[in-house]
Amino acid sequence: MKKNKILLCVPLLLAVCTSSAFAQYKHAIGGRFGTANGISYKTFVNTSNALEFIVNFQSNTNYSYFRVTGLMEKHAPINDVDGLRWYYGFGATLGSRTYKPTDENKLLLAADGILGLDFKFPDAPINIAMDWKPAI
Repeated sequence: MKKNKILLCVPLLLAVCTSSAFAQYKHAIGGRFGTANGISYKTFVNTSNALEFIVNFQSNTNYSYFRVTGLMEKHAPINDVDGLRWYYGFGATLGSRTYKPTDENKLLLAADGILGLDFKFPDAPINIAMDWKPAI
């Protein structure tokens, strides 16, 4: 099982870019790692506005979480570094939380923000992003 998880994560680490018509890329799929691990899909609607969709999960000894998030993002270049952009945006989350000892489920609703940096490697279909995504 552990080997399957590792094999699943390898392609998620790579962002798949399909168009050079936009300043960075048109579509990307990737992995999200931190307190909640998951999969992210981003698509640009024009050169500076993107939609990002995130499916993530988190589990500990008492709780397990599953969430789906949608974000609208504004991207802007950082002048002195080719391929580097910063972005911000907002969105919403819908999910569930399960309390493991009693198997009790709760609905999760959240308002989300996002602020981050995105670097597209020149001449390669790979990018790396790092962000802060607070939620209420």
